[in-house]
Formats: sequence, structure tokens, C-alpha cells
Amino acid sequence: MTTRLAVLYGGRSGEHAVSRRSGESILAALDRDRYQVTEVLIGTDGAWHVDGRPTPLPQALRVVRAQDVVFPALHGPYGEDGTVASLLEWLGVPYVGNGVFASAAGMDKGVTKRLLAAEGLRVSPGVTLRPGEDLSPADQRRLGLPVFVKPARAGSSLGVVKVTDWADLPAALGRARAADPKVLVEQGARGREIDVAVLQHPDGRVQAGPPLEIRVAGDGFFDYDAKYDGGAVFEIPAPLDAATTEVLRDRAIRAFHALDCRGLLRVDFFLSGEGAEPIVNEVNTFPGFTAASQFPQIWRRAGIGFPALLDILVDGALADAGRRSFGGLPQTVGSA
Repeated sequence: MTTRLAVLYGGRSGEHAVSRRSGESILAALDRDRYQVTEVLIGTDGAWHVDGRPTPLPQALRVVRAQDVVFPALHGPYGEDGTVASLLEWLGVPYVGNGVFASAAGMDKGVTKRLLAAEGLRVSPGVTLRPGEDLSPADQRRLGLPVFVKPARAGSSLGVVKVTDWADLPAALGRARAADPKVLVEQGARGREIDVAVLQHPDGRVQAGPPLEIRVAGDGFFDYDAKYDGGAVFEIPAPLDAATTEVLRDRAIRAFHALDCRGLLRVDFFLSGEGAEPIVNEVNTFPGFTAASQFPQIWRRAGIGFPALLDILVDGALADAGRRSFGGLPQTVGSA
């Protein structure tokens, strides 16, 4: 018997194009003998399309509700921020990935930092600025230069600016606020950029994959262009000693539980040196999902190919829905 599965992708955010690439990669990799697949594309205008046909929202929601499981391949606001998770909860349809709280908390960089700090994880000092607020002289002295100015609730490094001169701060704030009126000004962390992927298996076991190191040419950083124009190189596993690798895996799994995640999470670290406590830079509750993206690459290096990774996530969503119906979620920790 096949599983009725809808892939939900696109969306109204600035990451629409990225989401389409993720969704198309998932659609291409799904086993059509195992899944009866429905494509649900949300346009940048918010219009819904089912299997390539414009579909009124009430009808589209009926199609979604009729699925056994939904795979939301949405990035950024109006999707990854818990909006669609809440809709699917309301419809009563099992879905891949994080729930409403983890999605919303993980999307807001300032909220994420507070939750992780409360868990005892190391984060970079920063200040959250709401509309109309500016960075005070005291905070400038405390943070020092450089700083990174980031939209609080945008993904894929959209609107992120590195500031090396305070005279450039107003322009950086303006650029970040074009993506989100709530902005985070964060002390620039120095060190190697390391990503760790966390995967929850259908039996509830939580596993951290081999660390990935990001290398960007010159003095650049891993911004939107570096992510998508080939300006970054990924090394898996990152050349680290065994003790540092285990610390990174442990911290990634702790972040997963601190945010009450389920299914998956990618945790991005700065590492100033082997033996140093890693700094959690950001988390991603639904990372890029093309075959070339960090999360699938990490698991491929761990021996889990892209189609098998999709199967694990789908089976996990169905198993989680069953556990939530009857109570009891086993929680064990492992690494790969």
C-alpha cells in the first residue's frame, strides 16, 4: 500500500526560489512505488497550485487534509516560522519536521539565543533592536567591531551585513530591516564555521551527523551569495580531533532538545580552536534540502542517501503522530 504524501513548497517569503529548489529535489528523489505524491506549490502571491493547477484555497486544503503525511519544504516566513505547522496541526495531518513552537522559536534569532543560553550553551553577545531603536554607544563599546547585523526572522542569510565601521551601521540596519523590522546586532565571532545536522529516527532516537566545515574564499562570510553561487566549499567530516567532534555533536543535540525540536535541525557553530567551547551561531529548523545542501550532504557522508533520508523523515512524522495520539516518546541520544 502506498503512502499518500503531499510536498508543500514555494511560499510567500524571500526564500521562495530556495524553497522551490528544495521541493523539486524532494519530488525527484521520492520513491513513487512507495508514495502517491501530490505537489502543492504556494506562489509568491499566496495562490495555491495542486499538481500544477491553480486551486482555490478551500479545495487545496481539502487535498492536503486527505493526505497521510505532508512534507513542508518551506523556508523563511509564512512557512518555516510555524505558520504552516499550525495550519497542518489544525487540519490534523501528520507532517515532516518541527512543530509550531520549535519552528517559531528557531526562526527568531534573538529568541533562539535566549533559549540556548538558558540551556547553558554558548552564544555570541548581541542586542535585539525593534522598530525605531538604535544601538546605544554603551552597546557599541560592549560589542566592539566587527558586528553582524541580521534580520531577526529571515533565513538563508538574507539581509545580513558585516559592519567594520560604526559609520556603516545605519545603512546596515536599513538593509536588515527591509527583510524584518526586528533586527539583531551580534558581536562578530572569530573561528571556523562548523555545521552539525541532527536527525530524529522513527523510533525517537536522536542522532548527530559528522561535522561539516564551511570554507569561504578571501575575507568573505557565508552570506546568501556564498550559499547559492558556489562561493563556499564544504568539507565533511571537518578535520577535528575526536573530542572536539563529540563536543559539537553533544551541543547540537542539546540545542535540538532545548528548542523542543522533532525530526531535524541544523546547528551552525563558530569554533575558535580545538578544545574551545563552540559558539552556537544559528539554528535552522528546516535547512536547505537539495541534494547539494549541507544537511543531506552530511547524512550522505554518514551513509544515509537522499531518498533514504526522506524515508526516515516521513516514517518519523507518521510514528510521531502515532506516539502523540497514544502518549510516550522515547528519547535516546546517539551520533554518527
